Amino acid sequence: MSENNIGKGLLIGFLAGGAVGAVLALLYAPKSGKELRNDIKVKADGYLDEAEKYIADAKDKAKDLINEGKKKSEKLISDAKTKSEELLKDAEKIFNDAKTKTGNVISSSRETFETESNRLKDAVKAGVDAYKSSKNS
Repeated sequence: MSENNIGKGLLIGFLAGGAVGAVLALLYAPKSGKELRNDIKVKADGYLDEAEKYIADAKDKAKDLINEGKKKSEKLISDAKTKSEELLKDAEKIFNDAKTKTGNVISSSRETFETESNRLKDAVKAGVDAYKSSKNS
């Protein structure tokens, strides 16, 4: 990119130097005032045309760069949207897996609790029955 800028600066320098040289050559040339003014007008129009072409080319290049930037930004946005959707799906899957595992653990714990509770009730009842039978004997 810096080579491109150097080239542009060099081109502008040559054009400006050429314009100054042409004007000086015309001023020192042995011509009449009318011819001199006409030559200056012709040269100025030529340089104006070249400058307009240069500006038109610069505008076209700027438009191309803007369009390229828009395309790249749209692609980045699309990629980011796709990635976020994938992350959201992965997070939802992890949440559902955790929910399922938690439900399974709770269900298993509930069954274990009920089994142990029934065993404890049976043991207490057996202890009460044993106490009553030993007291009655």
